[in-house]
Amino acid sequence: MAKVTTKERKSLPRGDFALSPGMEEKRRGIAGRYPIHDEAHARNALARVSQFGTTDEKAKVRAAVKREFPDIEQKRTRGK
Repeated sequence: MAKVTTKERKSLPRGDFALSPGMEEKRRGIAGRYPIHDEAHARNALARVSQFGTTDEKAKVRAAVKREFPDIEQKRTRGK
C-alpha cells in the first residue's frame, strides 16, 4: 500500500473516504476519514475500523467499501 502524504490526502475528494470528517479532519482541511481511493486503502479501512470504530462506523465503512470494491471479502467477527 502506497503511503498517502498529508498533501495528497487533502486533495482527495469526499467520495474517496468511507466516513465524513471528524473535528480533527475538518481542522486540518481533510475531506473525510478512512480513505478508500484504492483497493489497498479500502482493505486497510476495514481493518482499522474493526479495531477502533464504533458499531455504526463499522457498518458505514463496510457499506462504502462494498459499493466501491464489491469483490473484497469482508469477514465479520461474532458480536460486532
